[in-house]
Amino acid sequence: MKASDLLVKCLENEGVHYIFGIPGEENVDILDSLLDSKIQFIPTRHEQGAAFMADVYGRLTGKAGVCLSTLGPGATNLVTGVADANMDRAPLVAITGQASLGRMHKESHQYMDAVSMFRPITKWNTLVHAADTIPEVVRKAFKLAQTEKPGATHIDFPEDVAKADILAQPISLKEEAHIPHPTEEIVRLAAKVISDASYPIILAGNGVLRTRAAESLTNFAVKLNIPVATTFMGKGAIPDDCPLSLLAIGLQADDYISCGFDQADLIIAVGYDLVEYHPYKWNPHKNKKILHIDATPSEVDAYYNAEIEVIGRISETLDRLSGMVRIREKKHIISVLRNTIIEESKGMCNDKSFPLKPQKIICDVRDVLRPDDILICDVGAHKLWVSRIYPVYKPNTCIISNGFASMGIALPGAIAAKLIYPERHVVAIVGDGGFLMNSQELETASRLGASFVTLVFNDNGYGIIKTKQFSVFGRSAFVEFSNPDFVKYAESFGAKGYRVEAANELKPILQDAIKRNGLSIIDCPVDYSENVTLTQRLNKLACPVSL
Repeated sequence: MKASDLLVKCLENEGVHYIFGIPGEENVDILDSLLDSKIQFIPTRHEQGAAFMADVYGRLTGKAGVCLSTLGPGATNLVTGVADANMDRAPLVAITGQASLGRMHKESHQYMDAVSMFRPITKWNTLVHAADTIPEVVRKAFKLAQTEKPGATHIDFPEDVAKADILAQPISLKEEAHIPHPTEEIVRLAAKVISDASYPIILAGNGVLRTRAAESLTNFAVKLNIPVATTFMGKGAIPDDCPLSLLAIGLQADDYISCGFDQADLIIAVGYDLVEYHPYKWNPHKNKKILHIDATPSEVDAYYNAEIEVIGRISETLDRLSGMVRIREKKHIISVLRNTIIEESKGMCNDKSFPLKPQKIICDVRDVLRPDDILICDVGAHKLWVSRIYPVYKPNTCIISNGFASMGIALPGAIAAKLIYPERHVVAIVGDGGFLMNSQELETASRLGASFVTLVFNDNGYGIIKTKQFSVFGRSAFVEFSNPDFVKYAESFGAKGYRVEAANELKPILQDAIKRNGLSIIDCPVDYSENVTLTQRLNKLACPVSL
């Protein structure tokens, strides 16, 4: 068979349902082979959009999303989405078409060393030198992409190799490598550390969601009466209507959740990745006792020097500890901290000012979405508000990039979410800056018949950078811009456009947009002066009580 046919058979063998990408001269053989495959190739309008779709697909399913480009500029356009998946721990396999082997030794049209370019942003990548290595290359790419901690891999596929004749078959899939069981001795030591602590706090990260350990974490926290703060990417690790949930930690300001960490004598870090929220923010004096619970050993960091590391399947570790740790009855400051957070998040739900306060927008979004509906949050000032005050009740229903934290992920991500969960409502929350970075994918969504809502926080500028500039310099620089008419822009893609012109209009507009069978874009003016006042309020509220 032709080598490109073998590649596609290997992808089918890995359970691939979709490939997101753009056609090019050097990947035409792969595209032709896909015509006879059950895999659906989804042409996108930019390779970055394709990579973000694969990124979010991998994060929601745990199976590697696949993106495809041609060589040269096609490959470079994939880089941001691939890097995002790798740092956010989402399984992804990127495939790039490449020049023939016979012209790689010299200056040649559009040729560049893609393997060297992708090396720093992938777990592993390779150039396919010979067609008979394809089964091994594909199997290794998927195995490494999906093995904890997951991330991105890359296959560079020369056009002459794609055309070669080959007699080979995909490698049969075996049971994936098991995460080891924690030893009895280390579990007993961990149980003693928790039992001896007076005021422990759990810091739950993205790894809890990746390993499907949210139920075990919630049971552990409730049984042992230990409060839980999540990272931005860990939202949903515990339901936010649980009395022990402190919602998310991750703002730069000192605040009441930081107060809880300041006064805790043990931090139980579960599935925590340092890229989510650096430990010098919550352990500035390097004096916290830390219990590390994860599937892999901890990163070496001066501010994260774990007392004990329990390495193994997170759910198993938590389930075993639940039966070994002394149940604490002592009251802690959880009720005060939690009530402060809830008051902050709900304080402006009925605010009538215009442009709308971010808190008001978040309240209305939460009111119209069901617990298992999905919110995809882009990167910008709005992310801080979604991360901090948007309540999440089920795992993987609020997707936030906070490792690589790349703008432009939400709209492509919403397309992937809708492909996976067509029965759920999906809302992409974007800033006006991030929206126009990948808004061309509205055409992809329209072509696919995807139905979701894009809510644009419109402040005619890069709001979070403006806030930072004012806090440091007392003035802003080069952060303001103008926008197109978003209603007309939506209509040009066949979508329904809405413009919010009063605070009480947003909720009914959201309800109407969600009920529609099709794409909707909502232009919502936002007042980001709250970014500054929030920081001021948080500093005043820090440490409201003493343990």
